[in-house]
Amino acid sequence: MRVEQLEYLEAVTRLGSLRRAAEELHLSQPALGETLRKLERELGVELLERKRSGSKISYEGRELLPHIAAVLDAVDRLRRAAGEQHHSGRTLRLGTVNAATVTLLTPAIREFHTTHPSTPVEVIADRHDGIQQHLAEGGFDLGLVSYLRDDDLPPGLHTTELLRGRPVVCMRQDSPLAALSTVTVADLLAQPLIAMRAGYVMHRYVHRLLSGRAPAFSYSADGAEMGKLMVAEGLGTTVLPDYSVHGDPLERSGTITYRPLADDATELRVMIQRRHTQSVPPAAHALHAILIRRAIEQRTNPHAGAKQL
Repeated sequence: MRVEQLEYLEAVTRLGSLRRAAEELHLSQPALGETLRKLERELGVELLERKRSGSKISYEGRELLPHIAAVLDAVDRLRRAAGEQHHSGRTLRLGTVNAATVTLLTPAIREFHTTHPSTPVEVIADRHDGIQQHLAEGGFDLGLVSYLRDDDLPPGLHTTELLRGRPVVCMRQDSPLAALSTVTVADLLAQPLIAMRAGYVMHRYVHRLLSGRAPAFSYSADGAEMGKLMVAEGLGTTVLPDYSVHGDPLERSGTITYRPLADDATELRVMIQRRHTQSVPPAAHALHAILIRRAIEQRTNPHAGAKQL
């Protein structure tokens, strides 16, 4: 008995005739019929009713269908499990809004590479909604996103909190704002502002913070990394989570710095997300676990990672 014989019988049952099954399977009717006759001889049961008008599943065949379906389901699970092992070296795709890239994500990928040297990791910058769409559709294995404290979490994704932080004003070291201990909204409005595009959590936050007031001049940036580079080039200031700035190479070198916002207690969170499914690749599980462990270590030892609350 071969698995394809059972798959052929399932196709005849599902489509209602030998002819339609042969068309779907790209077989000739005689070849399909002979394959099923061999299965009948092996089982000792007439599986098809053969008439001049065509062939369809017999009563005896229908009685066996639950057992056939169970075998095909088991074979399908075996193939999926084997496929996951075979593709353990496939590219792991992680979407990120560039949250805690230097202090958390990059070290986690470096550690992952030591245990999974044959698995490439593709890090893709995207907006919050784009990451969640790719996760739901299977385009991304993992997603690193930021949330405001009161944001609702998507029910279709498995979400784990990694870090918490506060919004800060990121500026060049030689900016007038760097001389302040905290930055007010009025201070922020007096400088050119580099704002995140719609779709990023910081776009929503800044829109709420300014309450309709316009800065002296504004730019739009696609993500935290571009925002920090524009600040470093002297184009203005930007508002980012502290965990996106603290420990960044530009901050460590003294090119950029940051100050808290005055009278603001907004809380931001970094989350790691994946699909609610048992078919998540083992490599994705491994990187997911590394990110969680490193985040716990970072919260325990703030000097080793992002600035904590």
